[in-house]
Amino acid sequence: MTLPDLPLSTPSLLFPAISLLMLAFTNRFLGLAAVVRGLHANWRTTQEPMLLPQIRSLQKRIQIIKHMQTLGVLSLMFCVVSMTLLFFGRQWGGQITFGVSLLLMLGSLALSLVEIQMSGAALDVHLRDVKCREE
Repeated sequence: MTLPDLPLSTPSLLFPAISLLMLAFTNRFLGLAAVVRGLHANWRTTQEPMLLPQIRSLQKRIQIIKHMQTLGVLSLMFCVVSMTLLFFGRQWGGQITFGVSLLLMLGSLALSLVEIQMSGAALDVHLRDVKCREE
């Protein structure tokens, strides 16, 4: 099976998308890090056992975000390799590395979806607490 030639401009289209994703992932990471620091300081002073599950959940989410960022950076790196190969006329290598770049981005987005679902579930727990106190 012969694939049509991949123009050099095609992989370059991913640069803005990957950059924006990395910015969003970094903002999520920094936001969670601030929450963890606050909860940790609160736990050190109060030793409240209810804070530990929240801290563990946040640790899992931070791990997922780190993996999202790793896949995003790898996607960008493979995109650069793809452009380099295409620049030097290595169509087959450029197409393969561009495909890998797309798969890495897909993995990063899938992890992002998992982390968003975890975030939503954590907020639902807090909202249930408020709802129970209302009743």
